[in-house]
Amino acid sequence: MVERTRAMGALWARILGLIAAGMLLASPAVSGQAKPPPPNIVFFLCDDLGYGDLGCFGSKAIKTPHLDRLAAEGLRLTDYYAASPVCSPSRAGLMTGRNPNRLDIRDWIPANSGIYLKPEEVTVAKLLKSAGYRTGLFGKWHLNSRFNGIEPTPGDHGFDDWLATQNNAAPTHQDPTNFVRNGKRAGPMQGNSSTIVVDEAIRFIREAKDRPFAAFVTFHAPHEQVAVPPEWSARYPNVDDPNRAIYYGSVSLVDHEVGRLTALLDELKLRENTLVTFTSDNGPETLKRYPAGVHSYGSPGPLRGMKLHVTEGGIRVPAIVRWPARIRPGRVSSEPVTGLDVLPTLCELAGVKPPSDRPLDGASFTPVFEGKGIRRSGPLYWQYDMALGEPWQVAVRQGPWKLLGSAKLDRFALYNLEADPGEKQDLSAAHPDRVERLAGEMRRLYHEINGRMP
Repeated sequence: MVERTRAMGALWARILGLIAAGMLLASPAVSGQAKPPPPNIVFFLCDDLGYGDLGCFGSKAIKTPHLDRLAAEGLRLTDYYAASPVCSPSRAGLMTGRNPNRLDIRDWIPANSGIYLKPEEVTVAKLLKSAGYRTGLFGKWHLNSRFNGIEPTPGDHGFDDWLATQNNAAPTHQDPTNFVRNGKRAGPMQGNSSTIVVDEAIRFIREAKDRPFAAFVTFHAPHEQVAVPPEWSARYPNVDDPNRAIYYGSVSLVDHEVGRLTALLDELKLRENTLVTFTSDNGPETLKRYPAGVHSYGSPGPLRGMKLHVTEGGIRVPAIVRWPARIRPGRVSSEPVTGLDVLPTLCELAGVKPPSDRPLDGASFTPVFEGKGIRRSGPLYWQYDMALGEPWQVAVRQGPWKLLGSAKLDRFALYNLEADPGEKQDLSAAHPDRVERLAGEMRRLYHEINGRMP
């Protein structure tokens, strides 16, 4: 009996050993199919940069060699949209993946207004931090009205390390005095804000060591008050207006700083598995829309309208994505992508689930990396109640079709953006059925997002 028990024990030991060996051989680590580590993340966001302000997006006037090279090394998104045609709502949408009207952030946030991104909102930084990322933000925040501890700061929204301003760098981009570092006033700083924020991002990345990092570099440029060191405006000796040369120099300085940070990724051998994104928060400012706006020479390129418009020039912005580990160089995509897609995309790549207890309006755009389309539950939607370019305040896009709606959703204009990106030919009379269908979607989304009808 004892011998039989021993024999059975030996048999079961051998069986279990074979099972374990089979499991070991089948494991990704042994079979050579180990799951790749999540990418590092560098996200550059400009302020008021126009669709036509980069060489790789058609500019013949402004020199942007580093960004042109970044586009050649990665993916250029020709139909990328900000979440709003103005700064604070656009940034709120990017951080949360939610239409900013859901958050009741409907316009730019004035200082001391008491408006801020609520602490209960789940930001992309909070989610990345939960996935083990070290998170940093350097530049413009503009999701609160006070930086005195009364209202949530970037630190309250998931950023481990931050150097930021409430709104613009003041008194100008040169030698700003209003930065706050991790909750404490930084005092007067020397240099241009574009250089200052990249210096901070470089320090942050060097200190990350072996942890994955997510660095959000939110330039103040080229928003007013634009200022650059003289050597940057001097790069445009044939521009007769010195204010125009300052604007051009500001964009070229941003380009230079992007090049400086991407060179660091090469130095640290991080290029291959770092997802670098470059874009803008909305379209370009109108020249002299307000008295101090004398440098605003940004261009919407072939698009109609500018900042504060829901036509293409206000919301369609340049965008570049580079990730050598996954994206083939030199690719161009016309798939519509939006700032609301950033959160679900980065969550997917980091291996963390987006919040499921609230509506999200974005979708992961990782299929675009392989030239595929994005699966969406409905059309893209914009609403800016203070929009210029009367009477249009609401817009939806589905496929190539875009519908503009008036404040009361009783007047509409229809465009085929594939054939007419400048929105020159209203096709509503020729396609009444399409207008009716898209207007129904517009009304549905308006009601769902706002809890009311106009």
